[in-house]
Amino acid sequence: MKLHRNIVDAVIRSLKEIFEENKYADKVIERVLKGNPKWGGRDRRFIAETTYDIVRWYRLLKEITPAHKRELETIFGTYCEWREILPSDSIEGKIKSVQSIRKIRESIPDWMDELGVAELGEEKWEKEIHSLNEQAKVVLRANTLKISREELQKKLSSSEIETEVSSNYPDALILTKRKNVFTSPAFKEGLFEVQDASSQLVAPFLQLKNGMRVIDACAGAGGKTLHISALMNNKGKVVALDNVQWKLDELKKRARRAGSSNIETHIIDSPDAIKRFENTADRLLLDVPCSGLGVLRRNPDAKWKLSLEFIERMKTLQQKILNDYSVMLKKGGMMVYSTCSILPSENEKQVEKFLVAQKDFELVDERKILTSEGFDGFYMAAIRKKAQ
Repeated sequence: MKLHRNIVDAVIRSLKEIFEENKYADKVIERVLKGNPKWGGRDRRFIAETTYDIVRWYRLLKEITPAHKRELETIFGTYCEWREILPSDSIEGKIKSVQSIRKIRESIPDWMDELGVAELGEEKWEKEIHSLNEQAKVVLRANTLKISREELQKKLSSSEIETEVSSNYPDALILTKRKNVFTSPAFKEGLFEVQDASSQLVAPFLQLKNGMRVIDACAGAGGKTLHISALMNNKGKVVALDNVQWKLDELKKRARRAGSSNIETHIIDSPDAIKRFENTADRLLLDVPCSGLGVLRRNPDAKWKLSLEFIERMKTLQQKILNDYSVMLKKGGMMVYSTCSILPSENEKQVEKFLVAQKDFELVDERKILTSEGFDGFYMAAIRKKAQ
């Protein structure tokens, strides 16, 4: 492939914003591509995929780049040699020289490697961190309020978007080749959402029934809220809560596109706002903020932004949300605590701590999904509030 100067400059500029200005990779790439609408599909894919790949393998690339030449431009050159975009006679030997050092081979910070081993054990962590460096699959969720998965698959195929199904994920379609699905007529018609297969397991874990009152207490922009609405066939009520208004505004837009008419949104801006919903929910979803270690392959820049201190703050927040928001549940109701983390300290350990403090709750079921199983790492626990 011939490397045109403007394409190389776009990659270098994106890397500088990510590493030197601490911006998020997805936002940087989105802005760069939107600012250059005349670029063709091949160039746009090269910029996005190359930027993500360099971010993913940043530590490894630095290690095999001469110490006195570790500017981003030189690291880009090393990357091009490694991926055989440019010819090289020496890169293979450099790669082999670091293969025995996992934290370099898998391109992660020292503290993350130590934490992974401490929490998961050597063998399991080895598999997990390797799988987290693979490119994430693009997975769609058919919006069953408007279309079946089989009908959606046919419609997408007519737009040259080919997908495959998995029997374990009843609403999921997995792209066989990466494409920009957001420009497709099917997306504009609200026939699907982009949602990883593991994430699609959370809403069914609530054991929903038509007519229930369900609260999604950490709704964000509403991916799981929309799935809950679809599973309830627009019956009952889905209350989406968050402490960030723009996320709820985005959810409203997505709900209109999806045809979800049983969703209402509320901002949580004080403890009194939580009390308003006390004893009102048949089902409660607490998809809490977390380290995101289960989704590193789709957010590789998080490796360089995360810290042990941040994870500790998240664990404190998770326990606070469990204790503060669980009052929303009716007696006999059930809540699901979920994270996109693979760390037991954010998952089952948090549930155990909550159950020790809150004797009127009991664990019904839990599920741990590791990234080595093929999709994002997730955890979910179904917890019932005792009737008596």
